[in-house]
Amino acid sequence: MQNQRKIIALGFFDGVHMGHGALLRTVAERAKALDASPCAFTFDRSPTAALTGKEVPLLSGVDDRGALMRELYGIQKVVVAPFDVMRRMDWRDFVEQYLQKELGAVHVVAGHDFRFGYKGEGNPQRLAEQCRELGMGCDIIPKVEIDGFTVSSTYIRSLVQEGKMERARWFLGHPHILSGPVVHGRELGRALGTPTANLLLPEGVIAPGFGVYAARVRLPGGSERLAVANVGVRPTVNEDRTAVTVEPWILDYQGDLYGQTIRVEFHARLRPERKFPSVQALRDAILENARQTRDYFAKMQR
Repeated sequence: MQNQRKIIALGFFDGVHMGHGALLRTVAERAKALDASPCAFTFDRSPTAALTGKEVPLLSGVDDRGALMRELYGIQKVVVAPFDVMRRMDWRDFVEQYLQKELGAVHVVAGHDFRFGYKGEGNPQRLAEQCRELGMGCDIIPKVEIDGFTVSSTYIRSLVQEGKMERARWFLGHPHILSGPVVHGRELGRALGTPTANLLLPEGVIAPGFGVYAARVRLPGGSERLAVANVGVRPTVNEDRTAVTVEPWILDYQGDLYGQTIRVEFHARLRPERKFPSVQALRDAILENARQTRDYFAKMQR
């Protein structure tokens, strides 16, 4: 792979949404036509956060971004570069020394707003001009709009934070996902007969709007199960309401998942998180959410 000719998509790709998909599909098409390897280049952290000093909660971590690009668009290799190094590089060196000579790019694809190099002096026009001089191919992809809205990670973050997963899926092109290792909880769900696989929210990644969701969980072996996923601080049973958890109850599954990584796909919010008058009332609500989840996915299959 190191010496193979590469077609490379350039961007941060937070969430890997439909706008990013336009770049990645172009990469796949060019790679097929040129008998080259379809690849993507991304940064290890948010350029906006690094440049502004402000926290930018993300839709997806590095691992989830890479997995989505591979699964949905056939990207074979994802290059994750340290942003703090890239931001000090002259934009011309980024194209010639890094992309062409180090990575082996013969063609690159970037969005209309892609900036790179020292002080962000590299822009799509300069990228295209430099590529022509070096004999590299270059595609600049215009913005993508759906229903009059520009597809952007910023807009999709607002949808996810509001729990509007069905609309977020429209713009993402896939369900919003979170992945992580299963950790030990208080095992209250087990006592209720609704045992959950507890995930800590990945660092820097936004929490979906607090509530209960119809979800799917991908297990370590690749199989999938329906799940009722709670996101929030568990007000009925938890006095410390600061730690946000993601707790899917995986339906029709029995097994030990501690320490293993699972992926949660959020499809629709069933209700906001709320405090119930009793643990029994909470259990009744969870069982009703399980029925709603089964109904939701049954309708999707019709």
